[in-house]
Amino acid sequence: MQTLLVVDDSRVDRRLIGGLLLKTGEYEVIYAENGRDALKRIELDIPDAVLTDLHMPELNGLELVQAMKRDYPLIPVLLMTAQGSEELAVEALRLGAASYVTKRRLGEDLIPTIHQILEAASSSRGETRLLNRIVSSETSYVLPNDTKLIHALSQQVRDIMRSMRIFAENDRLRIGIAFEEAVLNSLYHGNLEVSSELRDKDHSAYEDLARKRTVESPYMDRQLYIDISLTRAAAKFSVRDEGPGFAPTSVSDPTVQDFLDRPSGRGMLLMKAFMDEIIYSETGNQVTMVKFAPPSDEITIDVAASVFDDDDSEDFLS
Repeated sequence: MQTLLVVDDSRVDRRLIGGLLLKTGEYEVIYAENGRDALKRIELDIPDAVLTDLHMPELNGLELVQAMKRDYPLIPVLLMTAQGSEELAVEALRLGAASYVTKRRLGEDLIPTIHQILEAASSSRGETRLLNRIVSSETSYVLPNDTKLIHALSQQVRDIMRSMRIFAENDRLRIGIAFEEAVLNSLYHGNLEVSSELRDKDHSAYEDLARKRTVESPYMDRQLYIDISLTRAAAKFSVRDEGPGFAPTSVSDPTVQDFLDRPSGRGMLLMKAFMDEIIYSETGNQVTMVKFAPPSDEITIDVAASVFDDDDSEDFLS
């Protein structure tokens, strides 16, 4: 059973979050009242992931993210944000947090997001000498509208980057999440034409419509075209869908005030926070993302890697 550390100075919020996690029967939950307390708990019992509030005494969420990236880079950190925390949350994502959920939508988003980051962090550490000799990799994929294949491809990307020893483990996790979000956006908003507005209003209706369209023409006949280039200098991803497209100039800046609280904005925010360049085609059907490797890329090998177990979750929608 995987262990999750919940960090929040509010006793009420800790009980609420812990209750949601324990209800699944999948996790053991431990608690800390602030960032400093959390680091002490981690020294005694290394968790599989950390869920942290931002505003706390002693050591706040932003400072905890920085400490985790420095001392425990293989343990993903999930932010839990309240209204008014938008700027800090964006900064924390840039500094190393793996993802975020808003406290207003914990019931809807907490468990799917935890599944996503644990799956991303649980990859096998077994690497062959041959794979370690890869210096560049260029691959192209044509995928149907199947989220299971998208999750598998995201995992494969992280495995190849790990074998090539490019980027630190925390960055590989974040790159994989940004790539996965880009492909999911192309699937839902491109090929299936499910609007962001519907997700903002009714998340269940959004999921139901997506499921329905996977077996209806013309949506079911569309495919995703993905090109991936990995070198020791950079990771580059190009994702194209067969939907009607959109005007890239109409896309709101996902890092502005209050955008963090909108379900429809999380994918774009994570993409912008984790990648160095994001370029849309004129028709909006294709996005290209680039992450440049640092000049002296130090790959961290940490005993914390042994705490990550495989997650067999196979839910259709993320």
